[in-house]
Amino acid sequence: MTDQDLNGRRVLVTGGSGFIGRHVVAELSRVGAHVRIIDLQPHPDAEIDIVIGDIADPEAVARAFAGGMDSIVHLAAETQVLRSIERPEQTFRTNVVGTNTILEAGRAAGVSSLAFASTNAVTGPMTTPRISEALALNPLTPYGSTKAADEMLMSAYTAVYGVRCAPIRLTNVYGPGMQAKDSIVARLMRCIRRGTEFEVYGDGSQIRDYVHAQDVMQAMKLALTDDAWSGPMVIGSGESMSVLDVIAAVEHVSGEKIAYRHGPAKPGEMPAVVVDASKAHAAGWSPQYPKLADGLVGVWDEWSKAEIEAPA
Repeated sequence: MTDQDLNGRRVLVTGGSGFIGRHVVAELSRVGAHVRIIDLQPHPDAEIDIVIGDIADPEAVARAFAGGMDSIVHLAAETQVLRSIERPEQTFRTNVVGTNTILEAGRAAGVSSLAFASTNAVTGPMTTPRISEALALNPLTPYGSTKAADEMLMSAYTAVYGVRCAPIRLTNVYGPGMQAKDSIVARLMRCIRRGTEFEVYGDGSQIRDYVHAQDVMQAMKLALTDDAWSGPMVIGSGESMSVLDVIAAVEHVSGEKIAYRHGPAKPGEMPAVVVDASKAHAAGWSPQYPKLADGLVGVWDEWSKAEIEAPA
C-alpha cells in the first residue's frame, strides 16, 4: 500500500470524533482522502465534513452516505465492557443494529472495503498460549458478543455483496488525545495530574497487550486498500504486561509515584490477553511502538501540559 492508494478516495469514518477516530481522520485527510464523519459528537476540526447522528438511525446514515462512498472505517460503538454488562440492550442497538445499518447503507452506496475496530474479547478466555484468528468465537460479555455478531455480519457482506470487510481485533489502545478516555493509561495519567488514588481491580496480575493509536491507524489504512486484509486480523504490540507493570511503566516515564489500592475484580474480565499478530505482520503491518514505555513518552508529554477532562 502507498498513500497514493488513498488519495481521492471517499471514506466515511463512523465515530470519527472519538479517540481513535481523530487519529484516523487526520491521517486520511493528510494523504488526500475525502473524509466524512458520522458521530454523535462534533469534531475538533471545524473544517471536517461531519454528520451529527446515530449510526442506528437510518436517516442520519443516509445523509452520511449521500453522494456515494468508496470505503468505511467503522469505529462507532459502545466500547466499555462493564457498561455493556449494565446496559446490554443499548450495547446491542449501537453495536449490532448500528453496524447492520452502516453495512446495508454502505452496500447501496458502492463501498468496496471496510475496516472495523473489533476486539479480542470475541474469543473469550485464552485457551491457547496466544490469541489468534484461528480461535472459535466465545465471548464472555455483551460487549464481546456484539462485536462477534458484527464480525459475522461482515463475513456475509464480504461473501455475498463484495464489500471486503476487515475486522481488526484490537488490544488495549492508548496514545495522544485520550484525555476523555477511561482506560487504564488515561486513568493513571489522570491520577497523577489530580493527585488521586488509582483503583486496581483484583490483584493486578491480569495481563494485557497495549497497542498505540498510530499503529491502529496504520492497520486501518492497510485494511482499506490491501486485499490481504479480509476477515479477522489480530494486531497488538506483542508485549503483554500486568496492571502492576503498567503502573510501574507510567511511574518511570512520568517520574511520579502513583498511590493505588486494590478493589474487587470485575465480572467478565479476561485474566490474560497475549496475542499472535503474525497474520497482520505477514500482510504488511508492524507496530511502530512495540514497547509500551516508548509509546508512553509522547502520551505523558501531552498529559503533563493538557487540561484534564472528566472521562466520557
